[in-house]
Amino acid sequence: MEIVLATANPHKVEEMRSIFGSLVPGGAVRLIGLDEAFGGRPLQEPAETGATFEENAAIKAAAYARQTGRSCLADDSGLEVDALGGRPGVISSHFCTDGRETGMSRGERDRANNLRLLKELEGVPPQRRTARFVCVMCLQGTGKPVSVRGTFEGRIGVPGEVPRGANGFGYDPLFLVAPEYLHTSAELAVAEKNRLSHRAAAARLMADHLRHLA
Repeated sequence: MEIVLATANPHKVEEMRSIFGSLVPGGAVRLIGLDEAFGGRPLQEPAETGATFEENAAIKAAAYARQTGRSCLADDSGLEVDALGGRPGVISSHFCTDGRETGMSRGERDRANNLRLLKELEGVPPQRRTARFVCVMCLQGTGKPVSVRGTFEGRIGVPGEVPRGANGFGYDPLFLVAPEYLHTSAELAVAEKNRLSHRAAAARLMADHLRHLA
């Protein structure tokens, strides 16, 4: 079975292939990115207008399944912070600009997002800084759409103890991994992060479904 991943990021394609390769043995499922699926043809990127991770993942999966004529696996992910009522949520990647695309580079956005998050949590004690990374995956094109959710629990550290680590991006250097809260997500080895992450948790659930299809 060949499934299109709703991403043009080669690093994400390789990460997903690695995760699913260990979960769906025997090469029963082949994952390809949008670049390979479209073969250089122009693609129309859908507007992610959903209010939840589930809605945005479904929007992307449906749009690319329709454009490629193939089954498509899309995900939407982000950070939920309890003390902020679940924000930044679906605007995690553009938190610093309230969800607006301004042409900033990924690195610039990451730095600005982290600064805003720490600013909004000023004065909040460690025990109330609980948070989780969320990943929702949606598969379209194999019958009824299937959606699964994975989480990665932790809390946001306080300035001085974070940021730490060079093995992640986004909020990883601020995110202390539960239950010990001794290491940030950005300090984990790649194999360990792939085992614990929200994306891995969602992938395990989705792999159960793919094994059934294969």
